[in-house]
Formats: sequence, structure tokens, C-alpha cells
Amino acid sequence: MNQFKNFTKGFIRENPILVLVLGTCPTLATTSSSLNGLGMGIATTFVLIGSNAVISLLANVIPDKVRIPAFVVIIASFVTIVDLLMQAYVPSLYDKLGIFIPLIVVNCIVLGRAEAYASKNGVWSSFIDGFGMGLGFTCALGVLGAFREIVGSGSIFGYKFIPGDGVLVFILAPGAFIALGYLIAIVNKIKK
Repeated sequence: MNQFKNFTKGFIRENPILVLVLGTCPTLATTSSSLNGLGMGIATTFVLIGSNAVISLLANVIPDKVRIPAFVVIIASFVTIVDLLMQAYVPSLYDKLGIFIPLIVVNCIVLGRAEAYASKNGVWSSFIDGFGMGLGFTCALGVLGAFREIVGSGSIFGYKFIPGDGVLVFILAPGAFIALGYLIAIVNKIKK
């Protein structure tokens, strides 16, 4: 039951984007479409799961003085794996996400979960926590990307279903702030 709570807290109660407001830079920059948002979310989820499990496994071995640099090296290893896999198998998505894939290394969501949870709990619990937080992050990015794509260009996953251009501001940077603000307001309303 406790592991189920760890898994589900990333969806609404402690959603990294919509509640904790962490990782807003990649959130705002990569969600101009639903596909970009989901791609970034899946990449970050892979890094969260892998780094949480390894950090949990090595928590008793890593000295306190080098804890954060060790976490960064572990996280960077998983980011390198994601970077190479995306470059090889989904080059068009890799090109769109650009610099934001390597920047997962310093994403405060990943580092925060490593410090706050993985370094203090068992491997399985850390795996579940990483999966839950990653899934919540992916859902938030996917919903934000879908909202911006539907309103901004009248399409979803590149499939155009509304004729015309849409509200261009939602595809641009200001639209990301506006859409994220609306989503956070909706989540706050639901939580009350």
C-alpha cells in the first residue's frame, strides 16, 4: 500500500510541474506540441527510474562529501543513454528537443528525487517513486503540449482537425506560460 502511495503521489498530490512547479524550463520550452511533450516526459522518466534505482543501490557506499557530484555522474550516465538512443531511433524528435535532453542532468526534479527519496530508501521503492514521478511529469507535459497544439494550431499529434491557423500565441513562448498557469489553476481547483 505504501508503494502505491509513492507511485501515485507524482500525479496530483506532488506533481513536479503542476504542484511543486519544478522543471519549468524544459516544460515551457518543449511543449509546443503533444509529441514533443511526451518525448521529453518519457526521456525524463527513464532517467528518473534508472538514476533512482542506482542511487538507492549505492547510497551506503557514496560518501556524504561527494554525494551530489556522485548523483550528477549517475544521472548523466542515464541521460547519455537516452541521448544516444533518441539520436539513433527518433532523430526528428531528438532534433526538436535539442539541448533540453542533455539538460536533464541538472533538472531539479531528477536531482530532487535523488536527494529526497532515492538516497534514503530501498531500490524497489526508489524505482516505484521514479516511475510515479516520471509518469506524472510525462502526463503534465503531454496535457500541456496537447493543449498548446490544439489551441495554437488546431491539431493533435500533427493531425489537423480544426481548419485555420488557431491562436498563434499558444505555440509561442508566452502561450506556454498562459497554458501552464491555466493547468496549475485547474489542479488547484481539483485539489480543493
